[in-house]
Amino acid sequence: MPIYNAPTKDIQFVLHDLLRVSEQDIPGFEDLDREFTGAVVEEAGKVATEVLHPLNVVGDKEGCVLENGVVRTPKGFKDAFEQMKTGGWTSMDCDPEYGGQGLPYVMYTAAQEPFVSSNMAFNMYQGLTHGAYSAIHAHGTDAQKQKFLPKMVECEWTGTMNLTEPHCGTDLGLMRTKAAPQEDGSYKITGQKIFISAGEHDLSDNIIHLVLAKIEGGPEGIKGVSLFIVPKFIVNDDGSLGARNGVSVGSIEEKMGIHGNSTCVMNYDEATGYLLGSEHKGMRAMFTMMNEARLGVGLQGFAQAESAYQNAVAYANDRLQGRAVTGAENPNGPADPLIVHPDIRRNLMDQKSFVEGARAFTYWGAYLIDRAHRNDDKDADGLISLMTPVLKGFLTDKGFEYATAAQQVYGGHGYIEEWGMSQYARDARIAMIYEGANGVQALDLVGRKLAQDGGKHVMAFFDMVKTFIKENEDNEALKTDFLDPLKAASKDLQAAGMYFMQNGMKNPNNALSGSYDFMHMMGHVCLGLMWARMAKAAMEALEGGASDTAFYETKIATGRYYMARQLPATAMHLARINTGADTVMALDAANF
Repeated sequence: MPIYNAPTKDIQFVLHDLLRVSEQDIPGFEDLDREFTGAVVEEAGKVATEVLHPLNVVGDKEGCVLENGVVRTPKGFKDAFEQMKTGGWTSMDCDPEYGGQGLPYVMYTAAQEPFVSSNMAFNMYQGLTHGAYSAIHAHGTDAQKQKFLPKMVECEWTGTMNLTEPHCGTDLGLMRTKAAPQEDGSYKITGQKIFISAGEHDLSDNIIHLVLAKIEGGPEGIKGVSLFIVPKFIVNDDGSLGARNGVSVGSIEEKMGIHGNSTCVMNYDEATGYLLGSEHKGMRAMFTMMNEARLGVGLQGFAQAESAYQNAVAYANDRLQGRAVTGAENPNGPADPLIVHPDIRRNLMDQKSFVEGARAFTYWGAYLIDRAHRNDDKDADGLISLMTPVLKGFLTDKGFEYATAAQQVYGGHGYIEEWGMSQYARDARIAMIYEGANGVQALDLVGRKLAQDGGKHVMAFFDMVKTFIKENEDNEALKTDFLDPLKAASKDLQAAGMYFMQNGMKNPNNALSGSYDFMHMMGHVCLGLMWARMAKAAMEALEGGASDTAFYETKIATGRYYMARQLPATAMHLARINTGADTVMALDAANF
């Protein structure tokens, strides 16, 4: 069976050495000292390792079963879900008014990482509930919040989001699900939704579906979409459960991965629904849920790569194969371990430097969400809006790439199911697709986010990079290995943005043909900035007499590898962008 150990020391490094959470002027952050966060992260790691990880392979092999309209989750999932609820893990950052603990979102994110790494399919049940909670909390009436949120905070009731239909995914303006107004203010929802994660299961007493639908007589296209709360069981005025609503599961999708999560076809047959937010403003309300979900999916990308990496390292140390070209390093054995070989080291360093940089980037994103929400900081809100497609798109692309890279370390054994490495690749693959496929994330970044608020937020990011470099240019230990590569990569990114400005207006395809490269280029620059900051933090810790010198020296060496071997990819992406749309659009559709 594969192994997993929560990287608690690395998590603490990001929270305290990098983000310095306890020093931030954000309400609630003053309580996040090392002792408190350490206790939370250690306990989350213990739950992940002892409770969730052993069920990962169980969920993969057993999957979910549909019986008489009810989905049965894999063996052990119900008990584990009860432990998650009683441990308070589902309510960490939720509003205390509805039974939550009120902790910052960055702490919720830090606890989520080991849960996702240990059992991604399982964690989706509460993760989707959290997103539905956030949408109702932001856009619901007081009565709706009082009726639904306390049970959702506790995960006594779980939640979903229902967007996709058989004939439309990204283009939600094509949806056919209808909402008919009723005299009592409710609506009758009729239609079919597909790919609904956790759409039906046996883990909770009720499931609160958030469903996009069009109110009869409303505007055409996306402007006519509204969002509705559609519970599996009608909730009575006293909070008790009433009659079964007109919602049912048609089938469970047979998927490549995340077998432990029930991905359902959902049928709505005049189901009673309640408008969430304003009429025809459903996308605004849904995006409250989706933006949070996209950061969570970005976390899934690197969290799966983390698990796969841990196993690849263990195998590389144990598996004897060949001799080191510089002389035997295991002279008493028949061969040396795989880890002596430079190409195995390259593979592992690619994985390690990505995962640690991605963790910092994701937690920084969660910190920005806290700053935006708790301080009503519009600049932070704009910056996380800019970064969301990068977090989702870049981290999931690379997360899958490195999950398969870890599989490669095993050679043929990586392709054999009994070693468990294929599950990481299969589970990671969906993260590139759901919550907006990564090509759509790239289009969102280039087509919308760069120009948002007159380009204010991307310019603020460039200034952030420039300021960090300028403030530390006298630090010789940092300059050559970290600041100079970061400056070069940032110039590549700015040159790409300039190309779009000069060539995208006369032919939008020039910009859109380069959007995917731009997303990856920006991802590399973001990780480069994170690594430069982490290297500085590690150097300061060593200068301050930190006892664990090996940890901080390893952090610096890993960052040096990223800056030297990964960050130069920005030059390649810029070269591609500069070719424009001609080669991309050269063929007629019939010639593909």
